[in-house]
Amino acid sequence: MHPRLLKTFLAVARSRNITRAAEVVHLAQSSVSDQILALEAELGAALFTRAKSGLELTPAGLALQPIAEDLLRLDGEARAAVQAAAGSTSGHLTIGALETIASARLAPWLPGFQAGHPDITVRMKVAGSGALLRQLEDGDIDVAFCFDRRDFAKGASDKHFARRTIAAEPLVLVAAPGQGSVPGDLAALGELQFVATEPGCIYRHMFDTAFAEAGAAAPRLANEVGSIGAIARLVAAGAGLALVPRLAVPDALARGDIVEMRWPGQMRTAPLVMIWRRRRVQLPALKQLLTAARDTLVPALQPAKAGSGLESSNRSKALFAKNS
Repeated sequence: MHPRLLKTFLAVARSRNITRAAEVVHLAQSSVSDQILALEAELGAALFTRAKSGLELTPAGLALQPIAEDLLRLDGEARAAVQAAAGSTSGHLTIGALETIASARLAPWLPGFQAGHPDITVRMKVAGSGALLRQLEDGDIDVAFCFDRRDFAKGASDKHFARRTIAAEPLVLVAAPGQGSVPGDLAALGELQFVATEPGCIYRHMFDTAFAEAGAAAPRLANEVGSIGAIARLVAAGAGLALVPRLAVPDALARGDIVEMRWPGQMRTAPLVMIWRRRRVQLPALKQLLTAARDTLVPALQPAKAGSGLESSNRSKALFAKNS
């Protein structure tokens, strides 16, 4: 069974749809159908059956699915072992990231990494946290850069993924210029209007968690929007307050479109992590990228200013030491 056929089979099994699977594996729908037929002919059994809700795995398909996942993992490990034994440091890597991390952290950093590692070709994909983890599971990306969340699924995922926290990104309370002071406690702050991303987004998770952990009621939302950029513009227009990672709004803060306000209580941070698949032998190119990202991706944070909410560089270093 060729790995290409197994990858297509898994894409169909997970999406239960030929069209969506074709988008995942970057093939025409007809090619996906042909590959499934070829795999069924090789194995002598039907792998899918049609249902009202989409394609469903037959008993033969259900039996093949975990084995196909193991075979693709072994295929990747075999390639990594051969490259390591041959002393090769070249290769192609695909990294995935949230849009804010890609623009604020990876875009300034990648040219320097590639200048120092000209034999490594890097591609970057931008997606949400859930999509990044699915792409990592499917082998479409080699490493994901995102914000960690405490309710991340444990169990099987922990067996497949390794992760490292590389920074504690400060969360900031932002408002329109001229907003004036904000209440000194979260209960009163929660009575004001806020702008936040939609449920399911990592930034919404940060927002909800900040109030829930303090035992405060969730604030009223003036708007739910799909991007941090839209949040910054709405806040600047006076729609409400927002709680966002500072790295997502540096330009708006620098221009004075929005201003940072004091957050009542303990300072909030968002762990910036890189996640990759566990392998007995890791791709040499990926090892170099992980090492470089750990050492140079996030600049040291400046010492905290009174009322600014900035974390000290010592805290960032201590967090990394704890999670490395």
